[in-house]
Amino acid sequence: MGTPEFAVPTLTALIEAPSLDVVGIVTQPDRPAGRGRRLTPSPVKRVALERGLPLMQPRSLHTPEALAQLATWRPDVIVVAAFGQILRQDVLDLPPHGCLNVHASLLPRWRGAAPVAAAILAGDEVTGVTIMRIDAGLDTGPILAQREEPIRPDDTRARLGKRLARLGAALLVETLPVYLAGDLLPRPQPEEGVTYARQLRKEDGRLDWSHSAIELDRRVRAFTPQPGAFTLWRGRRLKVLRAVPLPTWRGDAPPGTVIAVADGAAVATGEGALRLEEVQLAGKRPMDIAAFLRGQRDFVGSRLD
Repeated sequence: MGTPEFAVPTLTALIEAPSLDVVGIVTQPDRPAGRGRRLTPSPVKRVALERGLPLMQPRSLHTPEALAQLATWRPDVIVVAAFGQILRQDVLDLPPHGCLNVHASLLPRWRGAAPVAAAILAGDEVTGVTIMRIDAGLDTGPILAQREEPIRPDDTRARLGKRLARLGAALLVETLPVYLAGDLLPRPQPEEGVTYARQLRKEDGRLDWSHSAIELDRRVRAFTPQPGAFTLWRGRRLKVLRAVPLPTWRGDAPPGTVIAVADGAAVATGEGALRLEEVQLAGKRPMDIAAFLRGQRDFVGSRLD
């Protein structure tokens, strides 16, 4: 069970593992996407169709029809990677070896919907992946295996997420045969160190220039590519796609003021400045800051909200 790109390495690894047999795939229904809002299959569905594997796309697993379809596949274990629906107890009880989740954090830190973004926002130096057996709680199930991954200073949500997806897939196919053979027992999660990563909203990406350059850099990276970090310039939304913190910059410009720097433009913050490298004004294409400045000569010296 999975839906976005994060789930694709896990699915591919399961398909290609010689000792495992994928009997069916569950993913979310096609969603509108792009400017034309056309119905678009999930990345997991595309892999399923390419490989000719049985596929179901229930709007909800909480129906007798969906459960009946799952039961016909007679799975020994169900693997979940960013599926997007909460599994009820009747689904959890269906396979004899339960349901396992590939989660993009070192549980119990960053339980919830957006662990990769949360780790970047918090300034964590290390994150990782966890293979856990799903229970009725929110990412509270016992742990089978974990593996660490350092967070690099320039990691975005997308870049770090890709590494964690590959890491989780490798750890799963390494762990799963041992678990199914009965040679690996899940261990309870520690009671200490629990944190939660809630679902991101578009408005969470708004940059507050009273914060430090270090904090703002984390927000840009944590919200790239989705849902996006942004500010307002003269009433128009300006996305900040790439930026670099200048924590040692000192000046008397109020936070939010666009200042000239040797290699383009930066924004004064509550502590330091944030150098802009790539931006996108509403209705326009993404531009590096040099190209943007050529078209918006009054940008330097203006204020961002």
